[in-house]
Amino acid sequence: MRYQRVIPGKFLSRPNRFIALVEVGGETVVAHVKNTGRCKELLVPGVTVYLQRADAPARKTLYDLIAVEKGSLLINMDAQAPNKVFAEWARSGVLSGLTLLRPETTWGSSRFDFYWESAAEKGFVEVKGVTLERDGGAYFPDAPTERGVKHLKELAAARQQGYQAAVCFVIQMKGVDFFSPNDETHPEFGDTLRMAARSGVDIWAYDCLVTPDTLSIDAGVPVRLT
Repeated sequence: MRYQRVIPGKFLSRPNRFIALVEVGGETVVAHVKNTGRCKELLVPGVTVYLQRADAPARKTLYDLIAVEKGSLLINMDAQAPNKVFAEWARSGVLSGLTLLRPETTWGSSRFDFYWESAAEKGFVEVKGVTLERDGGAYFPDAPTERGVKHLKELAAARQQGYQAAVCFVIQMKGVDFFSPNDETHPEFGDTLRMAARSGVDIWAYDCLVTPDTLSIDAGVPVRLT
């Protein structure tokens, strides 16, 4: 996926989870943060961030904060991006025999990110964006997520009903060595992810090629569940 009208800036502060103050060309602008997670290790005063100018001139915030530099890493932190790049990736032919890929499909009490069909199978995929990096590893979640736990349980239930099921962790950066659940922050999510894997749910993790104005899924990353 590609962004338009991207400019760099210096992060100043985050008054609340929805907005950030950013210095651009010597002036302070207000930007919408397209990620409501904590992101405390990313949004540190003085770091370089990248803003996309919004299409709607009547918006209260004229910019969206979409990426941030963390040392040598460039991390996309647009929470809407993982689903978009997953759809592009899946439709590019990497999912063999795909005949249907439908977003936002309800099954049971959950709405999964994607439902797919091939000539022989059908299944569900839940996509999770990953922005937390620590000592070369990528971790999810960066804050407790009861919704994420619910989705994993529903994926396991769908698998038991004969559907294929997968959770795809889209790591919004390049350069990590592995992916692992963040048991320190949310032990229940890690325990449920391991339960889902034992139930036959596929656990995928892919890193991304990131530039200030592009994002695309690149390569598989080893998954460490223990």
